[in-house]
Amino acid sequence: MSEQKKAFQPFIAPEKNIPELTVKSILVGSLFGVIFGASTVYLALKAGITVSASIPIAVIAITLGRKFLKTTILENNIIQTTGSAGESIAAGVAFTLPGFLFLSSPDSAEYFNYLTILILAIVGGLLGTLLMIP
Repeated sequence: MSEQKKAFQPFIAPEKNIPELTVKSILVGSLFGVIFGASTVYLALKAGITVSASIPIAVIAITLGRKFLKTTILENNIIQTTGSAGESIAAGVAFTLPGFLFLSSPDSAEYFNYLTILILAIVGGLLGTLLMIP
């Protein structure tokens, strides 16, 4: 039996120039990150477990993006990546904050500083988002 190899055909041709990293995709992805991040934190603190919101964000991005926002497939990829990164950071903070609270003593307010945790979470989220975008 001889097997024929097909030439790889990308979904988007290399000579095509379609929008990818747009303000719209960053804003919508950030909105999804906040919404799913809040639900992840709630679930993490209530049940002690989280679920990945990557697939639901991708489905919602494709469905709502194509219908209302007229997004391209590459913009949907940015939306999903940004939302997933935001949700992952929220999960990390949800499991880290209680640990810091348990480790800090009541008289050492400088050990547990909300501003420091906020800045670390924002920097971690930005780095994670920027390094995940292709």
